[in-house]
Amino acid sequence: MSLPALHGVVPILVTPFHEDGRIDEESLANLVEFNIAAGVHGLGVALGSEVFKFNEAERAQVTRVVIAAANKRVPIVINSGAAGTDLAVFYSKAAEAAGADMLMVIPPSFMPVSSDEIFDYYKAIDAAVGIPVILQDVPQAPISPGLALKIAAECPNVKYIKVETLPVTSKVAAMAEQAGDRLTIFGGAGGSYFIEELRRGALGTMPFCSQPADFVAVWDAFRQGDQATARQHFDATIMAINRLAVQGGDIFYFIHKQILVRRGVIRTAVVRSPTTAIDRITAREIEELIAEIVPVATPFRQLAA
Repeated sequence: MSLPALHGVVPILVTPFHEDGRIDEESLANLVEFNIAAGVHGLGVALGSEVFKFNEAERAQVTRVVIAAANKRVPIVINSGAAGTDLAVFYSKAAEAAGADMLMVIPPSFMPVSSDEIFDYYKAIDAAVGIPVILQDVPQAPISPGLALKIAAECPNVKYIKVETLPVTSKVAAMAEQAGDRLTIFGGAGGSYFIEELRRGALGTMPFCSQPADFVAVWDAFRQGDQATARQHFDATIMAINRLAVQGGDIFYFIHKQILVRRGVIRTAVVRSPTTAIDRITAREIEELIAEIVPVATPFRQLAA
């Protein structure tokens, strides 16, 4: 089966910060290089990047750094969803103008809205841009298979959907059955159900960016028909990190950033406030697990000129 333009492992980049909270451009460029070297099929800037904590200048800054660092080697997906239609259109047009290859758009979630309003929201974004759009189905703003199909039928740029509404495995299966001929389906939620999603019709995942080589190895094994190796590698390298990362709040940011610090890819594991306070026991568990996953700590070093 031929694969669509975007498929496989498309990690969502964390945003590295200096100790004073400024965006660390050198670490961000390093992170892009680290992931591309691992063989990923694309990269994204989205909720896992803390975009909801950025001002507009910082959105533009991160977009610029990521696109420049990738240098057209892989597609770049920029999240441009917002609480208002006009704002989402503004973010979408800005991302396209900056050189983004695709957009990922979450529905409005601050206040409940009807399916008709969600449709109109995507219709407005689609009319404003000329690059592919990924629908983002999340628990706080779910997109039903029927609505996804309606949006895809009326919005020519809508080509993909990232499914994250629980239970994700059954939602992926339902989406593949009803809209799989119109939309390429991605999993999300940290890639915790990557193999199960692939079995049910997904053609990729958008996990965090601290273990790209491991996710690529799982993808490659699955695509080669070796599900036993895919499962063995997933359980040995990814499962424990994902299990710990969902213990509470947003500790997943710190865990994935700390892995990258230990690997010498980024300078700090700073997460912007507000963020979950990590208790002493959890901190020790995180340190022990990361030391097991990455046995030797490496000092920060520049990966590419």
